[in-house]
Amino acid sequence: MSESSYPGVGRVLVVIPTYNEADNVRLIVDRVRQAVPDVDVLVADDNSPDGTGAIADELAAADSQVHVLHRPGKQGLGAAYIAGFGWARERGYDAAVEMDADGSHAPEELPSLLDAARDADVVIGSRWVRGGKTLNWPAHRLLLSRGASLYTRLALGLPVRDATAGYRVYRMPVLDKIEVDTVQSQGYCFQIDLGWRSYRNGFRVVEVPITFAERERGASKMNSSIVREAFWRVAVWGAQARVAAVRRALGGGAKKP
Repeated sequence: MSESSYPGVGRVLVVIPTYNEADNVRLIVDRVRQAVPDVDVLVADDNSPDGTGAIADELAAADSQVHVLHRPGKQGLGAAYIAGFGWARERGYDAAVEMDADGSHAPEELPSLLDAARDADVVIGSRWVRGGKTLNWPAHRLLLSRGASLYTRLALGLPVRDATAGYRVYRMPVLDKIEVDTVQSQGYCFQIDLGWRSYRNGFRVVEVPITFAERERGASKMNSSIVREAFWRVAVWGAQARVAAVRRALGGGAKKP
């Protein structure tokens, strides 16, 4: 187990969930290790039938800063991240990074996120702040992502421009405080859920511009059920927050006996 640490942040674990990413996993792990030698990598593989887990094992055997968490089957992105966060907690890491396996999140931009984490609790690699952009994304994906973030800001009052972004740094006390093990959301909604919990608990959330590139190899895991889940969960959370605010206002306005 490596004792390397990133200056000002501490021991950092990059969690990379995989399912059928045999074409990408070796490249993405190599890029992380070259871009930020002071971080460790955990490949959380959901028993990929294409042999992704075996490739990850090869990488781990050759590099003490690469690790593999073999999971019994496909359980979703959120569950993989939660398992990875738990793995990090048990081994005393100070921060955990979410990163896609398909190359959409450039490891070469990770230092800018980690630098921001010196003074923040949560750092989001954002496509929709000044300096952020996307490459090779079809128009419908752009519309969906921007629309989801706007909908989230309006429904929840969450002051984040890219609420569904999946390139993030969390300091471990945040994950403990927001009780990440109780999160059941998946996909887009998982990212919104964690950001919403972090904001509500008073943690400092900042956004750093990134360039998001469409995957070149393999198939996207996005589907309509992920979008529907995000829509209705955000609507429910927004309604609950409004009810809670009204109750606080009524309670605060009552005269003392």
